[in-house]
Order: sequence, then structure tokens, then C-alpha cells
Amino acid sequence: MVFEENVGISGSIKDQSHDIQALAFLFFCLSWYNSLELVVLSLLSFRRWRGLYFWSLFLSAVLGVIPYSLGFFLKFFSNVTPYVSVAILTVGWWVMVTGQSLVLFSRLHLVVRDQRTLRRILYMIFTNAVLLHFPTTALTFGSNAPGASPRFITAYNVYEKIQMTGFTIQETIISLLYVRETARILRDASSSSQQHHRPSQHHRRIMHQLIGINIIIIILDLTLLCLEYASQYAIQISFKGAVYSVKLKLEFAVLGRLVDFVRHAHAPSNSMPLGSMRYCQDVDVTGIAGGAGIPAARADDPHFYGNTTTNVDACLPSQQMSSSEERLNLPPDGIIMTKTEFSMNVEDRPPPPDYEGDPGKRS
Repeated sequence: MVFEENVGISGSIKDQSHDIQALAFLFFCLSWYNSLELVVLSLLSFRRWRGLYFWSLFLSAVLGVIPYSLGFFLKFFSNVTPYVSVAILTVGWWVMVTGQSLVLFSRLHLVVRDQRTLRRILYMIFTNAVLLHFPTTALTFGSNAPGASPRFITAYNVYEKIQMTGFTIQETIISLLYVRETARILRDASSSSQQHHRPSQHHRRIMHQLIGINIIIIILDLTLLCLEYASQYAIQISFKGAVYSVKLKLEFAVLGRLVDFVRHAHAPSNSMPLGSMRYCQDVDVTGIAGGAGIPAARADDPHFYGNTTTNVDACLPSQQMSSSEERLNLPPDGIIMTKTEFSMNVEDRPPPPDYEGDPGKRS
């Protein structure tokens, strides 16, 4: 069934076929169910309710998807004044769309080293929020005012496509960054010459899931965009809430495991948990020793909790050193350690061919 362009903007779908109404209602229920489930999972899974990742995820569900779908449900299936339904759905739309981008951004630092790239992504998110949210909000209220001018509806139809395209491009850029950097990590890890630099099969599966989920996100966004350009507004609106709720659940499932991957990816057995460690760009706290190209997870990062792991290796310089000597395989500057918990596992490795000391004395 082909909709008139103004059905979803200033009209209702109460007079449409029962199939269309049932489909829209099904999408609304799906979005509410996914969002409520995500809220419960978030509250139970996070030890500390703070940080950009937690709040962007939590608010995207509570103040984003739920009121967005509720506002359109009231608009399509009730007789409340348009200003009430539009106010509710507008708040939800703001938090849902920009919040979902912030969820992706909050974990992007785990795979992207370049701070300039991260800043540019953040600037893009806030710039699009200003340029795309404000005009669309004004046109939405104008189109739903009693006796709205056809010019408002025409302007809304045009700008709605612009803002949908802009937000789709934004989320596609972030998702492609994940795909590119994750693929680079896997490629570099596979080409590493030392066995303990290679991620385990479990960690590879996490990386493949991260790539797959970001590809799914891109496909879902493009599907919404196609519905928008086909002027299937009512279906696109009801489907959008369900899509964003699914995307948030997928991101919650994999992005949370990404931290565990960065911290523990095939860490060698001779590692030392430290209570905290200040970030240094080249320090290896992931057990991959930079060979896999993964940036260090930072204990002072508000999105990161738990003990940081660094490597302590017995290293032999070019000149012979005492068999009992050790040195930290860490950069000499930029490191601050606070020992709240200390343990060390020592692995008995065979000495290198040119080592003449007593192997039994090595630490």
C-alpha cells in the first residue's frame, strides 16, 4: 500500500488497513521490549553506573527509543493533541539518534589510536546534532500545528530526507572505522611472527562479530533510508524505533566484550596486574605487545574498569647481564603505577641459544 506523503507527518494511520496498523503496532512493541530488556541488562551488568558508554547506552533506551515509539504510538492511535505526541517523540528522537552515535563513539578509542580522528568524530556528532535536529524539530511542530500550511509539510518532506541522509552517513562513517580498524588488527595479528602475539580463536571470533555487527548496522540504516526516500513514512517511523533498539542490543553485546579483548587478548603468562596505570601511547597493556596494533586500555578511562595488565619480561641486552637481573618491558617515561593488588606468574621458558647463564636462576 502506498501512503500519501503527509500521512505520517500531519495525519494518522487509524484509517489505514488493519495490516498496516498491526505492523506498526508490532514494531512499537518490539522497540519497547528490546529497550526495557536493555535497561535491565545495563543496570545488572555495570558495576559502576558512570561513563559515556553506560549513560549513552542507558539514556538511548530510556529517553530515546521508548519515548520515540510512544510519541508516534499516541500520534497514530490516539486522539491526544498533536503537540503532546510531537513533544514526546521529538525528545526521544534526539536522544535515540545522537545517543546511538555516542554509544559507538564511546568504544571507538579501543581500536583507533589517532586522537585527532576521535576528536573529528566527536565534532561531527555534535555538529550534525545542531544542523539536523533543530531545523527538523521546528518543521515537525509546524507541520503538526492545527491548520498547518502546506509549505511546512513540503519543507518537512525535503528536510526529513536530508537529516536522514546526514545521520546515516554519520553512523556509516563510525561503523566503517570499526570495520577498518578491526580488520587491521586481525591482519597485523595474523602476520605477527611470534605465537603469543596472535589472538586466540575466541578473540578472533569477537573481532569478526564486531565487523559483522557494524555491517548489519550499515544495512539497517540503509534500509531506513530507502523507506524514507520511498515516502513510506508511517512504516519507516515505526520500523526506526525497532531498528535502533536492535542496534543498541547488538552494540551492548559486542562492544562490552571488546574491552575484555583489549585487556586480555592472549596475554602471556608472565604478566603482572596493577591497580592502575597511566596511559602511554606505546605501552603494551594488552598482551599483544603492539604487534597487533591495539591501543592500550587506560585505567583512567571512565569507560574502563578492572585491573590493567602489563608485561614483565626477563630481557637480555646485547652485553651479558647477570642471570638474576630483570627489566620492565615498558617505556621509561609517562608511567605511574599504584599497586593495590600484586601477583606474578613466572613461566619457565628455555634460554635463548646465546645465553650462557644457569637457566634455573632466571626469573
